[in-house]
Amino acid sequence: MGSRFEQLADAVLAGVPAGPGDALAVLGADDAEVLSVVAAAGRLRRAHFDNTVKVNYLVNLKSGLCPENCNYCSQALGSAAPILKYSWLSTEEALKQAGAGISGGAGRVCLVSSGRGPSNRDIDRVTEMVGALKAEHPDVEVCACLGLLSDGQAERLKDAGVDAYNHNINTAESHHHNIVQTHTYADRVDTVEKAKRGGLSPCSGLIAGLGETDEQLVEALFALKELDADSIPVNFLMPFDGTPLADTWELSPSRCLKILAMARFVCPDKEIRIAGGREMHLRSLQPLALHVANSIFLGDYLTSEGQAAEADLEMIRDNGFVVLGSEEDSAAREPADPAIRRRGAGTAVVPNA
Repeated sequence: MGSRFEQLADAVLAGVPAGPGDALAVLGADDAEVLSVVAAAGRLRRAHFDNTVKVNYLVNLKSGLCPENCNYCSQALGSAAPILKYSWLSTEEALKQAGAGISGGAGRVCLVSSGRGPSNRDIDRVTEMVGALKAEHPDVEVCACLGLLSDGQAERLKDAGVDAYNHNINTAESHHHNIVQTHTYADRVDTVEKAKRGGLSPCSGLIAGLGETDEQLVEALFALKELDADSIPVNFLMPFDGTPLADTWELSPSRCLKILAMARFVCPDKEIRIAGGREMHLRSLQPLALHVANSIFLGDYLTSEGQAAEADLEMIRDNGFVVLGSEEDSAAREPADPAIRRRGAGTAVVPNA
């Protein structure tokens, strides 16, 4: 008989959904069980997504100066984080930035802007960008993330060629008021529903490490399941200096793996994306996380740097995965020659230690 997590995977594959108790058991697994958790969740990942990894690329169209007070955000009202702040990129610059991600292997470009929500003029800007982007790269998926939507805006984005809309619920409804006070949890859910009614694929996820309990993480995941989000980005808090959650360090690499595995058990056939904070919190376990999640962001994030894009693509190849939509296979590239040691013992140069 397999482990309890193998038995859970068997049940999910047989059509029995994981319940809140199952999700709590995954989060509460001992660190000695992490490989069993990953192996079991990986069966679900392979069953629905085989060996593919969807690669996404962010373009921050407008950075900083947001009137909302989300405590985790470096762009929020009151944040003193030393980030880049600028108004809207031109269409030409947005295309240049998006093109860099596409040439790096991204199959989806996420066009993001700071702010409470778009004005109709903002929608005009974005639809112009999307038209130009689709003309140049007709096969690329476009996801917009512009904040709270007003009536009719999702339909306009859909008509312009936008494929998906991202608006994260971020945390459980029971914890939301502790994280942001300038809009409600219901406001966020309403925007996801507007996107769905407008014909856009709903993309909505969470941020782990906001001071939530295990029960609240489970609550958030089941809310995303209820929303029927097609894509679920799992972010890990990056505690920027100058924000209310600076110096908040609640996550370990194994904890992050369990959170991703919980998402896979609860939403086995949905795109689970390793999003912001993966380099900081998963660290050397990033490759293991790919055996649970099937999607990542390539390169940099909205206000923080990610690891080198080539390192991401190498990580995908080295773990036997292929980029979704690419023609590459899992064959290794020509190996690099060994680097000759020229430091440490026998030299005057300090050792690599």
